[in-house]
Amino acid sequence: MTVPQQTRQPAADASADPDGGLVHLRRAGVSLLLDGTDAGIPVVPHWGADLGALSGPELADLAAALRRPVRYGNPEGRAVGILPEHTYAWFGPPGLAGHRAGRDWSSRFHRTDLRVRDDRADSTASVVVTATDHAARLDLVIEIELDPAGLLRLRAELANPPDAEPYQLDGLLLGLPVPPQADELLDLTGRWSRERAPQRSPFTVGSRSRESRRGKPGLDASLLMVAGTSGFGFRSGEVWAMHLGWSGNHRLHAERTPDGEGLLAAGELLLPGEITLAPGQRYRTPWLYASYGQGLDEMSARYHAHLRRTARARQPRPVVANTWEAVYFDHDLNRLTALADAAAEIGAERFVLDDGWFLGRRDDRAGLGDWYVDPTVWPDGLHPLVRHVRGLGLDFGLWVEPEMVNPDSELARAHPEWMLATGGRLPRPARWQQVLDLTRPEAYEYVLGRLDALVREYALDYLKWDHNRDLLDAGHQPSGRAGVHGQTLAAYRLLDALRERHPRLEIESCSSGGGRVDLGILERTDRIWGSDCIDALERQSIQRWTQLLLPPELIGSHVGAGRSHTTGRTHELAFRAGTAFFGAFGIEWDLLRASPAERQELAWWVTLYKRHRALLHGGTVVRVDHPDPALWVHGVVAPDRSEAIMAIVATATGLTGNPGPVRLPGLDPDRGYLVRALAPEDAARTLPAPPAWATGPGVRLTGRGLAHAGLQAPPMRPEQLVLIHLDGR
Repeated sequence: MTVPQQTRQPAADASADPDGGLVHLRRAGVSLLLDGTDAGIPVVPHWGADLGALSGPELADLAAALRRPVRYGNPEGRAVGILPEHTYAWFGPPGLAGHRAGRDWSSRFHRTDLRVRDDRADSTASVVVTATDHAARLDLVIEIELDPAGLLRLRAELANPPDAEPYQLDGLLLGLPVPPQADELLDLTGRWSRERAPQRSPFTVGSRSRESRRGKPGLDASLLMVAGTSGFGFRSGEVWAMHLGWSGNHRLHAERTPDGEGLLAAGELLLPGEITLAPGQRYRTPWLYASYGQGLDEMSARYHAHLRRTARARQPRPVVANTWEAVYFDHDLNRLTALADAAAEIGAERFVLDDGWFLGRRDDRAGLGDWYVDPTVWPDGLHPLVRHVRGLGLDFGLWVEPEMVNPDSELARAHPEWMLATGGRLPRPARWQQVLDLTRPEAYEYVLGRLDALVREYALDYLKWDHNRDLLDAGHQPSGRAGVHGQTLAAYRLLDALRERHPRLEIESCSSGGGRVDLGILERTDRIWGSDCIDALERQSIQRWTQLLLPPELIGSHVGAGRSHTTGRTHELAFRAGTAFFGAFGIEWDLLRASPAERQELAWWVTLYKRHRALLHGGTVVRVDHPDPALWVHGVVAPDRSEAIMAIVATATGLTGNPGPVRLPGLDPDRGYLVRALAPEDAARTLPAPPAWATGPGVRLTGRGLAHAGLQAPPMRPEQLVLIHLDGR
């Protein structure tokens, strides 16, 4: 057997035993132990809580103690590795699925190199594993990184050698084992206007897969596959979670074998024949992001820290006024300038003209693809509106849907071959639109050219980039070959090219609301639209669970009209604004129909948001496990724990007339905090029975007392909230 090469750069938090093939990475309370004592791809004896500093002999002893024996009558296998392989008696879905005309379908990779590196510049520890399968004639590189927040990410690259026959790739999943204690699963589902609904199930023997074949994550996307100890909550239990940073078809998978092994895995879901590696070609997986934590909050905090370190979004996030629910397709210059005046008056900082501005767009049945300002509505172009908005001191943004086309458009009539299709037929229509094949160079250049021209002509600050239909029969004409993989990469290239030409341009990812939410799209955009539903009660749930992955500042959250356009519910302004407060705050309301008192109250909320948004968009998200399901408690705590804002929300009628104390965790236990009601402005008057801390100057309590004894929650009517400010400065 060839002994694989192993090299290492010294580091305080990455230790290795070069002779034993063991690597231990540590960051922010997380340990990853890799065992490469045999010639295969390293296995993972431990991913979870920090194991402390371990010397070479200690590493060897720990790995030996965790190594599983071969059971009588079973094949001589090994613990499941980062790439599960059938050849080692892994009977779940294999990590690599593919073949050469029915041959080379079962891999057995032999490691050729393992490199450990600790980057002191950004505090990221990494491992690069290279391997080859001489029989199947395939080469593999796996990258593993543990970042400063303890977030783990992995990806792989599969190569077909130059002198090999073509290889049909059907799938490449990477995974990480989870221990037997992880006996419960959490994932999310949803639909239009009701994204991110949680669902739990026992993690028993068998498989649970969440797949998207929609050409995007989808409104029902899980975002994460979470395994944890029984009854885990936001602040309790151990949890292990996995997310795939990919904006196309994907698969999240959990497997428990009869032998007791547990695995979380993820990868791109490839359609039949979508990837054939010609001689010399390579395929690289999307990044897989894995997080461990004591409770969901700590797990989430690692994703949030990663995004705050790497995402394009910069603080402070401006207050947005969007025109959609104010005017829909009814574009009139005088009305829109008056709306901009009202938005500026209440403190908005960005004005976004939504759908309806381009050629032939009087409803959603025509015009997509014709990205020219409609002269029948805008005879002087958008310039009069843009000048007026900029004269008010506001940024200007525009809605686009560049990946789609209406058959009723000049573009579709001129180039019907530019639409994704297969089998000699167009896909069934949805929203009277089809998908533009961006892998066609001429289609790609047309869209890039039109977007570039619009951004240049109007010096746009912002694009709301929508993606409103699923991809059905998504093939390249005329062959009909499956094309979701190529379409996703082409959309990435389009976004990257536009950002390269316009570095200051900000882009929002919208997809019928929250249908394209993933870390792949967020490498290229500045926020996501949480949902087309801005009913505050629905948004409490949507934002709560979207924040499992994303920090508040990346989730667009707007104040709508008193009566919701999507549900018909009516809510007081304090409930609507207090819900939008914990996000990228905006307004989507016809302010010309709002009363002077409503505008004044909204202006107060905008001022409050601006005063506290550095905390809201830089603090640690805290969610409380409260026994009454009708009472939700959440908030943000400053990184140095000197300050916090918490919300107590009555989502329904409580179990009892007196909700009792609520515990407020995450604070400095030894610090004293001045506790008082922050909002609504007249909380002492509007709460049915305000407690002592909500009246007068407030009360002073320690972080320890707030975490363990708590704070009396006020009795509230359903769909009412109160914000609390805790000041320890």
